[in-house]
Amino acid sequence: MTSTLEPELGRARKRKEDARLITGRTHWTDNMTLPGMLHLAILRSPVAHATISSIDTEEARRMSGVQAVITGRDIADEQGSLPCAWPITEDMKAPNAPPLAVDAVHFAGEAVAIVAARSAAEARDALDMIDVDYEDLPVVLDMEQAIAADSPLVHDDLGTNSSATWSFDSAEAETGGDVEQALSSAEVRVDRTFRQQRLIPAFMEPRSVVVDPTGDQTTMWSATQVPHILRLMLAMTLGVPEHKIRVIAPDVGGGFGGKLQVTPEEVLAFVLARKLNRPVKWTETRSETMVSGHHGRDQIQKLSMSATRDGTITGLKVELLADMGAYLRLVTPGVPILGALMFNSIYKIPAYHFTCTNVFTNKTPTDAYRGAGRPEATFGIERMMDELAAELGMDPMEVRRKNWINNDEFPYTTVAGLTYDSGNYEAATDKAMEMFGYQALRAEQEERRRMNDPVQLGIGVSTFTEMCGLAPSRVLGSLSYGAGGWEHASVRMLPTGKVEVVTGVSPHGQGHETAWSQIVADRLGVPFDDVEIVHGDTQSSPRGLDTYGSRSLAVGGMAVVSAADKVIEKAKKVAAHMLECSEDDLEFEQGRLGVRGTDKGVGIGECALAVFTAHDLPDGMEPSLDADATFDPENFSFPHGTHLCATEVDTETGRVRVRSYVCVDDVGAVVNPLIVEGQVHGGLAQGIAQALFEEAVHDSEGTLTTATLADYLVPSAADLPRYETGLTETKATTNALGVKGVGEAGTIASTPAVVNAVVDSIRHLGVNDVEMPCSPQRVWRAAQGRRASGAEAAEAGGGLGSMGGSGGFATGQGGSR
Repeated sequence: MTSTLEPELGRARKRKEDARLITGRTHWTDNMTLPGMLHLAILRSPVAHATISSIDTEEARRMSGVQAVITGRDIADEQGSLPCAWPITEDMKAPNAPPLAVDAVHFAGEAVAIVAARSAAEARDALDMIDVDYEDLPVVLDMEQAIAADSPLVHDDLGTNSSATWSFDSAEAETGGDVEQALSSAEVRVDRTFRQQRLIPAFMEPRSVVVDPTGDQTTMWSATQVPHILRLMLAMTLGVPEHKIRVIAPDVGGGFGGKLQVTPEEVLAFVLARKLNRPVKWTETRSETMVSGHHGRDQIQKLSMSATRDGTITGLKVELLADMGAYLRLVTPGVPILGALMFNSIYKIPAYHFTCTNVFTNKTPTDAYRGAGRPEATFGIERMMDELAAELGMDPMEVRRKNWINNDEFPYTTVAGLTYDSGNYEAATDKAMEMFGYQALRAEQEERRRMNDPVQLGIGVSTFTEMCGLAPSRVLGSLSYGAGGWEHASVRMLPTGKVEVVTGVSPHGQGHETAWSQIVADRLGVPFDDVEIVHGDTQSSPRGLDTYGSRSLAVGGMAVVSAADKVIEKAKKVAAHMLECSEDDLEFEQGRLGVRGTDKGVGIGECALAVFTAHDLPDGMEPSLDADATFDPENFSFPHGTHLCATEVDTETGRVRVRSYVCVDDVGAVVNPLIVEGQVHGGLAQGIAQALFEEAVHDSEGTLTTATLADYLVPSAADLPRYETGLTETKATTNALGVKGVGEAGTIASTPAVVNAVVDSIRHLGVNDVEMPCSPQRVWRAAQGRRASGAEAAEAGGGLGSMGGSGGFATGQGGSR
């Protein structure tokens, strides 16, 4: 029977978890109700920077249903400081970060008091009765001003608003030449400054936490991406023995990096549950997501590129300012450093220098958002490739072809020191250009310009690569990251021949249950429906490093493969004994262990039952086929692709319409093309949203003015184009399946493709940049050939941000030489 099983790898199976997710028959954290449970509501600071003179909680305590009102001073000795696991330099400045403010607040939205009540409504009502007296302090919002000598300080005790400066230089690292020499002797030099606006992860399910302290362990259910890391950090932060903490991530409705965190609310819920000896629940409102959940991006990028007249790049210099917000969260400092390894992208750049200064401001802290540093780097280099092409009068694709790593040059060690194991940029690009109709669109563009059509056509290119699978551990160690990059899995063979797989990665929409079932079904030769995936609970899955950085398949999936292979090796010993033959005479195929050249054989399920009964096993053999494996990859994986975008820009109104979007991605071997397609589509939506719609905006006092989904412009399906997607395949050489990663590719590649298309639409009018998001106001002003003043920009922004800054990093400054 097993010999008739169809191969699972490459099969477009619908996700087995969708049946319960789509119908709502699942366990979201906010659905949970425990006996005696209290509900938490959090009072948040309305001001960005102030000392707390007093907090009057007496009226709130007398409110109906209220069981406790807690301030920072009440738990100052218990709550600890929120962890930062990535000290990027030895002298990095890191402020104390109490989950509940004690003496001062440093951003609007910081927690200052908590109410515990019998119902969520009673808890929220009591917040209105708490009276806090704030004494305002100067607000620091602009990164450039923050690092000026006369700037007010976000944290007085640090003596500076600069957290750390991290640099890489190819000459010093001996991976390339001297970038200053390349720039000074350049035949062509292009200087640009780009702004990566601040974004807010808008996941479907708000953050939610339930904590039960009444058992032998304190159990936390949390809508988190990182249950294992959360457990460890709770133990280290609060001094509670790790084995006395159990963390469960049930089904989680999206994360995008926004739930890759040890949040103040998780720590506070844990502390209060133990303090009150009652189960507690906290679920945020959507506005709380916006003001207090960490934000993403927020960089100023000053870039310089040198080249010869024929378009050959000779050097690249990158200087970044990165906004940390008011505190350093779990991996905040390291996010821009990930970009340092990818600014060179797919190009053979002989000299490279990167410097990043991390800056404190009185804003919500930033941290990982889908892509985490790599979208920022890809945007910078892909915008520069278009700017170089414009300076030289070359087609943007021609410049890219001239500089990229050719297919026959892999493996290739880049100027940043990474070794790309495989890739074929030519194949992906050729396929994308054919699907897109590139030459026909260029001809149409020329015709529209000749006719002076008010609606101009622009063509945007993004040829990219990224590093996936946040590992190996030794590389993370060299970057001072506070954890490894390995992943763990167990495969359990049940007596009936069914299989349980325990994985350390924790899904929040990626389809692990389906993909892992397909992998194991193929590996062990069992039916797809006979495989069950166990995840997200530190008790049933005790080892793991969780899900982020497109590491699930390339790292977690490989741990599953290794464990399955160990099961097969164990089964061979049992089968050899059952068949009275040598292990060397056995071959394993489609779930059957057979003697070569004969029809004798046994199924792996028969071996599982024989082990269960243990009536006749080889002497000294442990009666178990179960196996564990920990996989630590030897390298990152490097998916790549070519994304092409055509936009129509109405120069009279500034309206941008994405007319067509084509992408061809190479993610290595594909386990499930349906899941790949879904991941690409979702990623494209987020990347296009950054290019055209989304921006977190603060007013001059530090108040977030885009604190609801009425103001923060998350696009709907009607706002997005129809995508045409395709795949090419060059397998990774560093893992058994040849897989790479796909979770972030669409987001990383699409933003520069769209912005390049918008700029290309109006470049003939003298425009070389439009700040993101490319709103109608910004595009119209650029098309008219004049810049808005600060006052005009604020008036025109409508919640879409300002038009730039001043000084050496000022947005839009610089030019071509």
